Amino acid sequence: MTALDLSSPVAVVGTGTMGQGIAQVALVAGHSVRLYDAVPGRAREAAAAIGARLDRLVEKDRLGAAARDAARARLLPAERLADLADCALVVEAVLERLDVKQELLRELEDVVGEDCLLATNTSSLSVTAIGGALRNPGRFVGLRFFNPAPLLPLVEVVSGFASDVTSATRAYETARAWGKTPVACADTPGFIVNRIARPFYAEAFAVYEAQGADPATIDAVLRECGGFKMGAFELTDLIGQDVNESVTHSVWQSFFQDARFTPSLAQRRLVESGRLGRKTGHGWYDYAEGSERAEPHTAERAQPPAYVVTEGDLGPASELLALMREAGIQVREEDEDHGTRLVLPSGGQLALADGQTSVEFRDVVYFDLALDYRRATRVALSASQDTSPQTLAEATGLFQALGKQVSVIGDVPGMIVARTVARIVDLAHDAVAKGVATEEDVDTAMRLGVNYPLGPFEWSRRLGRNWAYALLDDLHLRDPSGRYAPSLALYRHAYATDKREGSTS
Repeated sequence: MTALDLSSPVAVVGTGTMGQGIAQVALVAGHSVRLYDAVPGRAREAAAAIGARLDRLVEKDRLGAAARDAARARLLPAERLADLADCALVVEAVLERLDVKQELLRELEDVVGEDCLLATNTSSLSVTAIGGALRNPGRFVGLRFFNPAPLLPLVEVVSGFASDVTSATRAYETARAWGKTPVACADTPGFIVNRIARPFYAEAFAVYEAQGADPATIDAVLRECGGFKMGAFELTDLIGQDVNESVTHSVWQSFFQDARFTPSLAQRRLVESGRLGRKTGHGWYDYAEGSERAEPHTAERAQPPAYVVTEGDLGPASELLALMREAGIQVREEDEDHGTRLVLPSGGQLALADGQTSVEFRDVVYFDLALDYRRATRVALSASQDTSPQTLAEATGLFQALGKQVSVIGDVPGMIVARTVARIVDLAHDAVAKGVATEEDVDTAMRLGVNYPLGPFEWSRRLGRNWAYALLDDLHLRDPSGRYAPSLALYRHAYATDKREGSTS
C-alpha cells in the first residue's frame, strides 16, 4: 500500500493550532486541503493564518513565492461537512472528548467515500474507542502529530484494535511522503511518547516532594548532567501544568491506576492554585517581569583529593578514571571488583547511584549518572546526615577538579538522572514486550518526539543490560509501592544476559 497520490484532496476538521499545523503540512507536501470547523467563520480565519505562515516561510527563504501561491490556491475553507465528500483522507483535530469525536466521525462516514481514510490526532484518547462508533472501523487510524506540526518530524501512526493493516500502512507511507518520520504504534494509553516519557516528569517531581532538591537544581542536573534539552519543571511550565497533568492522569487511569504512572500531588496543588506555567505567568517558576531567575544549588569550592583508590572500573562511569588522571589526580588500582566505587583519602567511598541510600553505609557519597562525563558541566552528589563532612568535601573537590559544578542533594535513592533513565528504559522494554512498537521505533519516537539525547534502548545498550534492572530492584526494596518494581520484560532481559555470561545471580 502506497502513500496517497498528491492529486487526492485531504481534509482537516478542527482548526485550532494543531489542525492548522496538520493542514499546512499536507498543503506544502502538494495536496489540495479542505478546512472545516463547526464554528462559522473559523475555517476562513484558519486559512488566513496558514497563508500568513506561508508568507513568513517565503521571507525566510524556506519556501519559494511560486510554491506559496500554488499552496494558497489549493487551500479551501469548507462551509459544510458535505464539502469533504471527495477527500481521500480526513484528519480530525477537534476537542479531546470521546463523544465529540465519535459523533463527528459518524457524520463523516455518511459523507465520504468508502475508500476514504479516516484519522484522529488524539493524544490521550483510545483510537479503538473513537473508531468504535464507525460502521467500518478498519479504515480508521491514529495520526498523532506533535506541536508545532510543521516543524516537528515525528508522527505516531496508531493502529486501533479494528484498524486494517492496509489503512495503517497507507497512513504511515503518507506521513513519510509528507516529509515526516512516522513510527508504527499499537493503541495503548499514551501511545509511545506519552507512555514512556512519564518518568521524566514523575521522578523529578518525586525528588522535589521528598525535599531532595529544589526545581532549579533538579532541572540543572537533568540538563547539564543528563543531557536533556530542558528540565522537567521548566518543560512542564512551557507545556502548561494543566495539560501535562491531564495527560499523566489519563495514562494513569487508562492503566487502571498503575503505580508506575501515579500523578504528582505537588503538581496537582500547582494546578489547583492556577499556577499553570508560562501562560499564567507563574508555575514552578515565576515569569513576572522583574522576577529573579531561580538558580540551582552549587557547592562552594573544595580541595580535591590527591588520590583515589578504585576497586573496579566504575561501570557506566568508567570514563571518570581517565578524566581524573588528566586532572592530575592519582588513581590507585586495587585488585577488587566492586564495580562502581572509589575510596577517598578520608576512607569514605564515592559510588555511582545504584538505588540504595547513603544512610545505609558507614560513609558513602553517591554521584549521579551522566550522559557523557567528559562533556557534563554539572554533577549531583547525594549524602546523608551521617556522611563525614570530609568525605563530602573530598567528593565535591574531586568533581570540581574535573571542571564540573557540583550540586549536593538529599539522600535520594537513585538520585535524579539515574532513576529517571532506569524507569524510562524499563517502560520502553515493557512496551516492546507487549507489542506496542519496535525497539527502533521507540528510540526514534523518544528522540524526535521529546528530544531525548538517546533513545531508551540506546541508553540500555550503553549502560549494560543489567544496569536498569539492578537499580530499580534496589529502589523497589526501599519503596515497595510498586512504582519502581521492574517489569517482567526488563527482568527477562537482564536475566537472559546474565545467563549467557554464566551468572546465577
